[in-house]
Amino acid sequence: MVSARIAGIGTALPPQFEQQWLWDNVFRGHFGGSRVAGRMFDTAGVARRHSSTPPYELADAAGWSTEERMRRYAERAPALGLRAVRGALAAAGTDPDEIGLLAVATCTGYGTPGTDIELAGSLPLRADARRLLVGHMGCHAAIPALGAVTDYVAAHDRPAVLLCVELTSLHVQPGTRDIDQAVVHALFSDAAAALVLRPGDGPGPESSRLRVVDVAARTDTARRGHMTWRVTDLGFRMGLSPEVPEALSEHVGPLVKDLLARHGLDRSQVAGWAVHPGGPRVLDAVAAGLDLGPDVLDPSRRVLAEHGNCSSATVLLVLDEILRAGPPAGPVVMLAFGPGLTLYAALLDT
Repeated sequence: MVSARIAGIGTALPPQFEQQWLWDNVFRGHFGGSRVAGRMFDTAGVARRHSSTPPYELADAAGWSTEERMRRYAERAPALGLRAVRGALAAAGTDPDEIGLLAVATCTGYGTPGTDIELAGSLPLRADARRLLVGHMGCHAAIPALGAVTDYVAAHDRPAVLLCVELTSLHVQPGTRDIDQAVVHALFSDAAAALVLRPGDGPGPESSRLRVVDVAARTDTARRGHMTWRVTDLGFRMGLSPEVPEALSEHVGPLVKDLLARHGLDRSQVAGWAVHPGGPRVLDAVAAGLDLGPDVLDPSRRVLAEHGNCSSATVLLVLDEILRAGPPAGPVVMLAFGPGLTLYAALLDT
C-alpha cells in the first residue's frame, strides 16, 4: 500500500507583538483595568504573539459585525496562507502542478470563493486539483485534516497540501468581567502553517521525513459544553471551562495508549510529542495524563511563548519546532484538542 510522508513544512506569521505591550496598550483598557484579567495575561505562558489586525484596530474590532470580520479575513488570510504553502512546497521540492489535493483548515473565516480558490489561482494549481475545506472544528482541526489528506495521497499516489490558516485576532469580543474571556484574549494569536505530503516508502528526498501511520480520536460528548466556538453577530465567541484540563488529563492516556498499541508500541518508545499548547494548564494536564517528564513538552511551551495559541495551525508549528532539531530517533505523536470535547492524535514514524 502506498503511504504518505510529510515532505515539507512552511509557516507564515503576521507582525509580532510583546504580550506586555498588548496588555498595556490595548487590553488593559479593554478589560477596564481588571486585575484578574491582568493576571491571566501574566500567567498565559505567552511572551509574544502575532496579529494580522493592527493594534490600533483592536480597540474598535470588538464592535465589528461578523460581516466586517469576514471581509477582513478574505482580505488577509489568502496572502498569509500563500506564503506558508509556497514555503512548504519549496521545502518539499514540489511544484504546484504536481498537487492533486489542497485542503484548507480554518475556524476563523469563511466565504465562497474562499481561501482555497484564491490559492488555486495564485499558486497556481492544475484545473483538476481537488479542494477540501475543513471548517469550524477549532484547535484540533489539523489532525483530522491530516488524516483526510493522507488518505488521498495513499489512494491516488499524488502529492497533496494541507494548510491551516487562522486569524483569531478578528474575533476580539466586547469587554467583560468573564474570566474565560480574559483567558481567551490572553492566549490566542494568528498564524498559517502548511504541510506537503508525498507518496512513497522507498528511497528519495521525502524518505527523511515522517510517514503518517495512523490517526485516532476520542470525544466526550457529556462535556461538549466545556469548550465552545459560537457564531454571533459580533464575530465568533469562545467559551472555555476551567474544567477542560482535568477532562483532557482523563482522556489523553487512553487515547494514546490505544493508538500506540495498534502498532505494537508504548509511550516509552515515542521520541517526540507535538502537543497543541492550549495553555500552560493544558500542557501540564497532558503531561500528567501521559506521565511525561518535565522537559518533554518543551517544544510546545516554546511555541506557546513565542507565538501564542494559533488554533489549528499551532500543532504544526510545534511539529516544525521538533523537526528543526533534527530527525527524531523514533515515532512522534501529535495531539490536539477542541470543541466536542474532542481529542485527536496522529502517529508519525520514519
